[in-house]
Amino acid sequence: MAYDRRKFITFLGKASLGAWITPPFLINYEGAATPVNAEGASKDTLEALKQLALEALAASDKDDLLLTKGLDYHTVIKWGDKISEQDTFGFNNDFTCFIPLDEKNPKDGLLWVNHEYVHPLFVSGFDYKNPASKRTKAQVDKEMYEVGGSIVRIKEENGQWKVVENDPHNRRVTAKTPIKLNWDHPIEGKTTVIGTHSNCSGGITPWKTFLTCEENYDSFFGETEYDENNVATKRPSRYGWEKFYNYPPEHYGWVVEVDPKEGTVQKHIALGRFAHECCTLYQLADKRVVAYSGDDKNNEYLYKFISSKPQSLKEGTLYVADVENGKWLPLDWESQSVLKTKFKDQTEVLIRAREAAKLLGATPLNRPEDIEIDPITGHIFVSLTNNKSKNDFHGSILKVEESEGAFDALTFKASTYKAGGEENGFSCPDNLAFDLAGNLWITSDMSGSAMNKAEGPYMPFKNNSLFVIPRYGKDAGKVIRVASAPRDAEFTGPWFSPDGKTLFLSIQHPGEQTTDLKNPTSKWPFDEDNIPKPAVVAITGSLIEKMNKLNQIED
Repeated sequence: MAYDRRKFITFLGKASLGAWITPPFLINYEGAATPVNAEGASKDTLEALKQLALEALAASDKDDLLLTKGLDYHTVIKWGDKISEQDTFGFNNDFTCFIPLDEKNPKDGLLWVNHEYVHPLFVSGFDYKNPASKRTKAQVDKEMYEVGGSIVRIKEENGQWKVVENDPHNRRVTAKTPIKLNWDHPIEGKTTVIGTHSNCSGGITPWKTFLTCEENYDSFFGETEYDENNVATKRPSRYGWEKFYNYPPEHYGWVVEVDPKEGTVQKHIALGRFAHECCTLYQLADKRVVAYSGDDKNNEYLYKFISSKPQSLKEGTLYVADVENGKWLPLDWESQSVLKTKFKDQTEVLIRAREAAKLLGATPLNRPEDIEIDPITGHIFVSLTNNKSKNDFHGSILKVEESEGAFDALTFKASTYKAGGEENGFSCPDNLAFDLAGNLWITSDMSGSAMNKAEGPYMPFKNNSLFVIPRYGKDAGKVIRVASAPRDAEFTGPWFSPDGKTLFLSIQHPGEQTTDLKNPTSKWPFDEDNIPKPAVVAITGSLIEKMNKLNQIED
């Protein structure tokens, strides 16, 4: 089917892409429906899209998962559930992604789920807010098990997604898993390091593996910091794991690749070390890959890696964005003389990517988090969650248009696509997902300590929510709330099944403000233990099927 970029104009702007884009969640599934533009739609379908109207959900502070009309949910898996005879599902699930085992069957496959961090009171019994409490090695061991990620095989039967118990694919990756470094030089004397943690968002590869990203890595083993004379000192971590395990901070802060079938794991040094929120890949026609990633911290940067060899996340160049001038700046020790004044080689540049980016004059951004590629236009959308130090309390979504639609271009145009705040009805955008019809789904990330405070800027939004921006119909371009999270929780990791009929979604840290296990601030998901539990749910219903109407259009 031809793509007519001269005619097809949506609310997102004129398409600038020369070749059809496959959404990241479909890149590994041959039997998946392909998003198409309105030029290929029948009159009946176009009319149905014009009539599509969504019923917005009101902001709520209720301790429950609330959904708008036309949506239902069921829990797929929650913290502590057994996934095998040896392992249980980890804590604080974040990013999710799904790859079918059989490319012809979208209802049976492997679900990867990140486990970002722990609430010690729930996980190990350590009362971290009590100065008299002392953490033990046994407690740290429990906490180390609960982070990383889980692989579980799931099947849909009679409209319900369920875990296939004791399937041989079901396994855990934790903070104690040995992981190889995909690099030719040791990092702090090691070519294999211990564990992954701080696993926030991620991505998938064209060769059918999972990517999980280490974000706030300094929370567990601290960080090495350098003064103006390049003298290093160690900053302690928030959790204090380094008191029990002397692992170098430099072993963390990377993009991690997991082979779902073999269970092998590696860390990609060429993609740089910083608080990776995600790693979103696009495969070029010659099978080289482009990887976008944001550094989720105030006044940090947007990066992309362009490989020099097919399907490589090692050979290539890492770039950082000069958003003000629309340029990608190479973090290359050989060609950038300014980098040679501070770093001894390329390995050190990659380990200290934040410092290198600053030296090159990259543009500081307001917490760049998730990154997704519009399946219709090819534009890159970046969540800028907020930056309270700059009085940006509500964040925005940045749109990046690569020059001539080429993902390996070194110039681009950037603009604010949508600003957060009361006028647009959302605050603190975090994770993004496009469905089969190109509708944009957004989760919010207001801090649990700041939500529902009468004196704060977030009171009008109440609990964190899931929003959608329809591409078609009466509500095209509007931000519409379709789900409200339980108390203290945020929605994370939105990911559509290959047929577009299920939205997998994490409910992370419900009851996070709890200080007394006998009086948790949330009790969702209301099971027999009567304590809050992070979980992955499957959202289905007529609304999602209507929103994905274009996947039924004949070419």
